[in-house]
Amino acid sequence: MFKVYTIGGYNEVGKNMTAIEYKEDIIVFDLGLFLPAVVDLQETTKQPNYHMLRNTGAFPDDFYIEKYKSKVRAILLSHAHLDHIGAVEHLAGNYPNAEIVGTPFTIEVLKTLLEDSKVKLRNKIVTINPDSNYTIRGKSGNYQVDFVNVTHSTLQSSIVALHLPEGIIAYANDFKLDNSPIMGKPPSYSKLRELSKKGVKILIVDSLYSGNERKTHSEKIARAMIEEVLLTIEHTNKAIVITTFSSHIARLKSIVEFSNMLNRRPIFCGRSLAKYVNASKRVKLCPFEKDIDLVSFQNQLKSKLKSIDKNRKDYLVVCTGHQGEPGSILDRIVSKKLPFQFKPQDSLVFSSKVIPTPINISNRTNIEKKLKSSDVRIFDDVHVSGHGGREDLRDLINLLKPEHVIPSHGSLDQLTPAIELTKEMGYQFGKTCHLCQNGGVLIV
Repeated sequence: MFKVYTIGGYNEVGKNMTAIEYKEDIIVFDLGLFLPAVVDLQETTKQPNYHMLRNTGAFPDDFYIEKYKSKVRAILLSHAHLDHIGAVEHLAGNYPNAEIVGTPFTIEVLKTLLEDSKVKLRNKIVTINPDSNYTIRGKSGNYQVDFVNVTHSTLQSSIVALHLPEGIIAYANDFKLDNSPIMGKPPSYSKLRELSKKGVKILIVDSLYSGNERKTHSEKIARAMIEEVLLTIEHTNKAIVITTFSSHIARLKSIVEFSNMLNRRPIFCGRSLAKYVNASKRVKLCPFEKDIDLVSFQNQLKSKLKSIDKNRKDYLVVCTGHQGEPGSILDRIVSKKLPFQFKPQDSLVFSSKVIPTPINISNRTNIEKKLKSSDVRIFDDVHVSGHGGREDLRDLINLLKPEHVIPSHGSLDQLTPAIELTKEMGYQFGKTCHLCQNGGVLIV
């Protein structure tokens, strides 16, 4: 017998945290932030503290296992997105016996976050390569953990597989099945089949787009979309500004390569871009590092933007602000707080999709109104998702053949279609497919 604590990410998109309790040991998957709460708080507070973040619901409610904190042996990080690792700096210290384990890029991003916030954790931090395994030493035994390579919208993402005597817990949060990634390898199908043969007891699975009747397109499609916008549109003597996810190193690689074809120097502007790009440099996963200028300090940023404003045809600006976040570089440009201004028929490319929360929708709407009033050409949704659709989910379930399925990473609206899919596939609601909520406990 063991217990699954569905702590965060089962009522909303974000603050992902799941814990497995087996006898005298607890293993945690992910410690993420609820980013809309953080963005909302940052509108009124420049540097929100722990209590502010806790009170606004930015953290998973780990009270459910905090009373057992001495039993927590490991925190296993699936990938480098803040809704999966952003709460580590705030909560991991509650579990001093727990090792923090992740792939090189994920751990490098985590270390950057810790340095920026001046947090020193007592936890041991362990780096493990994709498609490798690690042994967690517990009171009730030792547990093998596999970090199985899978594709997503950031580098070195993993399906984390925890081996228990009763079977394997496969944590697939987040994933897509992309056989033609721009960077890195395709999903490790052979390893997933091997796990299936050993016996997967539970699959905890990203269900964000389980209601979308599709297979999510490969990142090579997004690359083709960027090529179309940059190379087939007339941009002579006009500014080109692109905003995308700072953690999407493969997407940034495509942008840089097409910028070079236009004989424009790519300028990366913004602190979050600097964090992720510098992390990729340190683990030698930044093939375009010599082809860009990376600016984040205020004086350096203003100087560079002033030069770009005068020589628009020579540069391509990549900046933060794809969700319209207040204080982002794009927001500050549009609000005329920086020495670069859009002119009529300049191009702004949103290589992203609006994350569907009220605050993001409102922020993006406000920015787009201002851009249209300046007669800027807007190219929206030049993007493919990093999350699998309904058919990716079906394929992963067929591949792993789990005994139980727990949909995750969403509200009731996102999780319900996944339940309907599993029922179609022969699972029984409440017996082998489980609709869980934050703060739930499932005894297996």
